[in-house]
Amino acid sequence: MARAQGARSVLAAAFETTYGTPPAAGQFWQMPFASSTLGSEQPLLASELLGYGRDPQPPVKDVITADGDIVVPVDLRAWGVWLKGAFGAPITTGTTPKTHTFKSGSWSLPSLSVEIGMPEVPYYSMLSGVMVNTLSWQMRRGGLLTATAGLIAQGEAVGVASLAGVLNAYTLERFGQFNGAIKRNSVSLANIVSAEVTYSNNLDRIETIRSDGKIDGADPSQAALNGQIVARFADQTLLTDAVNGTPCALDLSFTISASKSFTLTIPKVHLPKPRLAVNGPQGVQATFAWAAAYDSTLQAMCSAVLVNDVTNYNNTTVA
Repeated sequence: MARAQGARSVLAAAFETTYGTPPAAGQFWQMPFASSTLGSEQPLLASELLGYGRDPQPPVKDVITADGDIVVPVDLRAWGVWLKGAFGAPITTGTTPKTHTFKSGSWSLPSLSVEIGMPEVPYYSMLSGVMVNTLSWQMRRGGLLTATAGLIAQGEAVGVASLAGVLNAYTLERFGQFNGAIKRNSVSLANIVSAEVTYSNNLDRIETIRSDGKIDGADPSQAALNGQIVARFADQTLLTDAVNGTPCALDLSFTISASKSFTLTIPKVHLPKPRLAVNGPQGVQATFAWAAAYDSTLQAMCSAVLVNDVTNYNNTTVA
């Protein structure tokens, strides 16, 4: 008997032209991923009826919810798909390399169709109307660099054959934590132990009454960008910003070379005054739970710039 193995599972994705309608076979890309909880579920509601003895009456099906997280590598090429889902279509410039600039605040976000295949069973789950609600990652000194995409889907269709067809594939080239750097006001920031970034579209599910149990859509509401910076307390650079209430600019980047990089630029980062606790003989650390705000010069809260050799992030373009 064949049993599903995570090592043989395949994740494919493509941007939709019409919300909730999967593109034709052959337009999907194989996406690298580490884990996935994306799928639909339908819980049961226990009967509340009385007068039938101690044993309950049959339960009733509740609403269908389709969502979940996918953990993906922050890599040179496929990462742009998730950035486009979170921020909207980029402005692409240059010849070789290409510079893809994504900005926050777009009112129009694309939807994707995502298929998760387990060929041993066989089992293929096609989720349509998938939108990126959150995108988060961590920076630290070592370890693998991955991001978590929090997704909301319209619905799921399950079959025994793939609807994605023959998959296009990006050449995998990962960024590592070793490639990371953090700058404050264009100057390298020292003594940083770790950093966390979370961008959220705060999607609002449109939960109307429908015979198929699907939602009508997921509309973006006010975006948010926040995170944490943990620093060894060696100077008062960040603490001074926090005490004075002065926003600073942060650049969080991963660079392989001049033609291979990813940079998140946040012009206005507000820092709270942290508690400086002494917990023993080891070094003192300060944790700054920062929050970003709109910048009138950038005309956005942040920009994400991916430099690579991908022509663009349309389904039909082969890198």
